[in-house]
Amino acid sequence: MICYTGGTTGTPKGAVLTHGNVAANAVNTVAGWGLTPDDVAILNSPLFHTGGLNVFTAPLVMIGGCSIVCRGVDVDQVFHLIERAGVTIYFSVPTVYIAMQQHPRWAGADFSRLKLVVSGGAPCPRPVFEAFWARGIDFKTGYGLTEAGPNTFALPAADVRRKPGAVGFPLFYIDLKIVNDAGQSLGPGQVGQLLIRGPHVCAGYWGRPAETARAIIDGWLHTGDLAVRDEEGYYTIVGRLKDVIISGGENIYPAEVESALAGHPAVAEVALIAAPDPRWGEVGWAVAVARPDALIDADDLLAFAADRLARYKLPKRVIVADTLPKTAAGKVDKQSLVRMYVAA
Repeated sequence: MICYTGGTTGTPKGAVLTHGNVAANAVNTVAGWGLTPDDVAILNSPLFHTGGLNVFTAPLVMIGGCSIVCRGVDVDQVFHLIERAGVTIYFSVPTVYIAMQQHPRWAGADFSRLKLVVSGGAPCPRPVFEAFWARGIDFKTGYGLTEAGPNTFALPAADVRRKPGAVGFPLFYIDLKIVNDAGQSLGPGQVGQLLIRGPHVCAGYWGRPAETARAIIDGWLHTGDLAVRDEEGYYTIVGRLKDVIISGGENIYPAEVESALAGHPAVAEVALIAAPDPRWGEVGWAVAVARPDALIDADDLLAFAADRLARYKLPKRVIVADTLPKTAAGKVDKQSLVRMYVAA
């Protein structure tokens, strides 16, 4: 198949996924994530996207499980299927899980059959994890990209709360390394670009040999994602290399700031974008959406964040918006936010 990348940091590219790539991902997912023929998944992610095709769909075909195909994402339908259709596993993007937690059915929903709920596609705010945990669900974040799998890691259920936000360990036959700008391998606790090598890495980009040569070097896929490995070997994805805001020489990772801001009781969704600044080079601007029947006060939000973040990480401006633009795959479209508020 030719599966197109999300395009959140540039023009989408067609990743050529061979039968071997798809099969390797399916075998790894079945074995590493403990799928069985009895598993039932909701399939409401778009089927032009690797999340819809390869997170659970192809693995469940291989093991003989079931995917319930939906026309699109309808949060009320998600609750209905979880409660009435025997759903045991679910994958979606953070925006869907946020919508679920703001839905009237959240408080009374029966989640007893769910054994695996995975968020992917974008960093997920910490409060979303905690709300699922409070309902007894081992909610965790996965990591993947169109060019590799997308399933690359597994986090054991016993570590979900002990290692919040971690993606865990690499699946079978997958090699990983974290490197600095010079390509040198980094040790535990050091943030750098994640490189992946394995049988699930794509054959290249359709019709783009130069792009392929830049992305896959000596078999290593340069993901453009930033990661860190702790002393125990658990990996955590920090954010996109292109999203990092360098303010006065300090690195600001938007996912960390967004997670802190999302903990405010008035905030439904929030995104941090870079804006030019004559003194600091660039600074972060937060674009926030209020929960229903709530109001966001910029000063109050910044005071809330100041208890959770270093001063240099605090947004220099808070913009309150009605909605955040999304890509067709359900991710927040930060390029559109920059055009709307920074470049306007």
